[in-house]
Amino acid sequence: MMDQVTANAARGISVAVIGCGSVGASIAYACLLKRVSPLILLTDIDEAKCEAQVLDLQDCAFLSESKIRKGTFKEAGQSDVIIVTAGAKQRQGETRVELIDRNNTILRNVFAAMAPLNRNAVIIIVANPCDVLTYLARAISGLPESQVLGSGTMLDTARLRATLAGHLHVSETAIHAYVMGEHGDSQFVAWSTATVGNTPLLSFEEIKCLNLANVAEDVKNKAYKIIDAKGSTYYGIGGVAASLAESVVNDTRQIRPVSHFRPDMGVCISVPAVVGRAGVVRSLMPLISSEEKALLEKSAKQLRAVIDKYS
Repeated sequence: MMDQVTANAARGISVAVIGCGSVGASIAYACLLKRVSPLILLTDIDEAKCEAQVLDLQDCAFLSESKIRKGTFKEAGQSDVIIVTAGAKQRQGETRVELIDRNNTILRNVFAAMAPLNRNAVIIIVANPCDVLTYLARAISGLPESQVLGSGTMLDTARLRATLAGHLHVSETAIHAYVMGEHGDSQFVAWSTATVGNTPLLSFEEIKCLNLANVAEDVKNKAYKIIDAKGSTYYGIGGVAASLAESVVNDTRQIRPVSHFRPDMGVCISVPAVVGRAGVVRSLMPLISSEEKALLEKSAKQLRAVIDKYS
């Protein structure tokens, strides 16, 4: 019986990473080490830098059965998973809307360069603002909405689970808690549904003594602490994106808090979803408290206010 890597090689599976900056390179590196697909393509308009990143990454390929090379945008468009990291960083004094305008243009240019797309491809948006760009990518790509998703609050959720696991001295995999809503200021922790194994999280004495508002705020602000000291974050999101790509390629059907379109809210927003070969296989709405429902609607309302400018 073939192992998963051999089976994927036989199917000619490939993952493309658009953007060869620190985030894109970290995603490619994580995909290599996790052997996500037999072939990884790195693509960027800066071909010299892209080639240099590929040469550097090829030097660690002995750790993996995967291969990496520089790809064209047309090749990227035919990949099975397309991870989009390309986007502008916010300039000093620039408004959020101005940043979105620039990234909307970049996103359109990327998809135009990749056209025609593999109709079975799954798009993973990592560029920020993630939820808005995921929404825009739905229309630009022309793919079914289930095949376009964003990294959303998956990294925030990983940070939350690591924090809680540290307090409880258990494995992070035993923590079932989610950060939901926008990947940004209006995100919130769904404390009411959080469990450790099958035991409610809030029943633990170690948790009762915590200031949960401070825990949520620390999770939300962790990126800023990293950025203040080293300028940007990339390893964490690299691992998240590679893990999402793995879920798609291997059809693992794991439940992930990814940004995806919710017709009832009219936006792309993070709630738990089953992620597999077709992208978002199923969206799951937890039975959260009335207060948390209000926070989710508030988050969606703020996203709609931005998205309406581009509809």
